[in-house]
Amino acid sequence: MLHSRWPDAVHQPPGRHDFDGPRESRPHLRHLGTLGAGVALSRRGAALGVALAAALSGQACVWSVPLATTPSAGPPPSADPSLYAVGWTQTGIASWYGEPFHGRTTAAGNTYDMDAISAAHRTIPFGTRLRVDNLDNGRSIDLDVTDRGPFVPGRILDVSRGAARELEMIGPGTARVRITVLGTATPVSARGGCVVVQIASFRERRNAEMKRQEVARAGLEASIEAYENMYRVLAGPFADEPAASRARDTLGGFIRRC
Repeated sequence: MLHSRWPDAVHQPPGRHDFDGPRESRPHLRHLGTLGAGVALSRRGAALGVALAAALSGQACVWSVPLATTPSAGPPPSADPSLYAVGWTQTGIASWYGEPFHGRTTAAGNTYDMDAISAAHRTIPFGTRLRVDNLDNGRSIDLDVTDRGPFVPGRILDVSRGAARELEMIGPGTARVRITVLGTATPVSARGGCVVVQIASFRERRNAEMKRQEVARAGLEASIEAYENMYRVLAGPFADEPAASRARDTLGGFIRRC
């Protein structure tokens, strides 16, 4: 299930709001609404008049009415991790997301922490390690893909607020970035093997330790894995994928090999 973030929910810097009050407090919008309704009625009347004239003259008319569409939820996750081998790069615009999604469940199944270091991409497999270079100021950061998005045309990556702070893009809201795959997510075979559930990633070890203790209190074995400048909290290991899936359903996160 995709976790959708529509254009009006993506972070925008101050001053970019479409309006600042209810319609009732904006007379000019009431006027535009009345005017729009009048234009619509006039067009409808004209269309009916043309149709009636054609019918009376014995000519057949075919009317083409465009169907209403809903915003796209973006392309589905890639089923082929090999498409994103180590060294694969992509350049484009990144944005960041925070308050409206803090504490919600990500597409990977874990709880989104806007102050942790993570990112959302539309197709790169969960757990893939990326380096993000801010081409506007030279800042860079390494992070894991844990969510899906952004679903705004022209953008390739959504980063957490914590990552945006490191990249110094909080104020601008967006930045030109280059992403590079540092490590690929290893698919888990349904036939079994040693697997773990990666629950979260933190820059500060103390935050990872707090999460590890929370998992331990739930009665599961938990550990911290240091990876470059991050600390990953893992539940397990589990003997097979079904056992790991049960833990993931409770804790969130995603399954990977030990």
